[in-house]
Amino acid sequence: MARENNYAFIDGQNVYMGTTKISVPWRINFKKLRVYLKDKYHVEIAYYFLGFVIEEKRDLYLKIQEAGFVLVFREHNALMIGHKKGNVDADIVFLIMKKLYQKEAFDKIVLISGDGDYKRLVDFLIEEKRFKKILFPNNEFASSLYKSLGSEYYAYLSDKNVKKKIMQ
Repeated sequence: MARENNYAFIDGQNVYMGTTKISVPWRINFKKLRVYLKDKYHVEIAYYFLGFVIEEKRDLYLKIQEAGFVLVFREHNALMIGHKKGNVDADIVFLIMKKLYQKEAFDKIVLISGDGDYKRLVDFLIEEKRFKKILFPNNEFASSLYKSLGSEYYAYLSDKNVKKKIMQ
């Protein structure tokens, strides 16, 4: 059997909040995360979604790109910066559905987020046999909407064995 060709879609804000704004904060090493996704889940292309461009974060953006992620920023009106959070949920759902509609040559989707807004998408992808796994940043940030999901469809980045592989 040929090796899978999977795509990952990462909600960057959710990952940041789910690893740094918790009782015991920790930081992800982007290069290690990229290697982990490739080795464990056969992710060939990994999209990393962020709210909007902030000049002071240029070094972070470069670090994410150098690790092998495709950065995707949310389209916004410059007047709204500071008034609106960088909600990327709709952008992630749209890009996944667009890739399915255009019959892009990939096998399955890996999603990194604990946000319950993706639950309908996850259910649809499972139904279509196009879903690999949702990786929750931690147990605290995993929406209760995913409780009905079979354990074969989710994992935690905060699991001690995973964390050891991907943290700085």
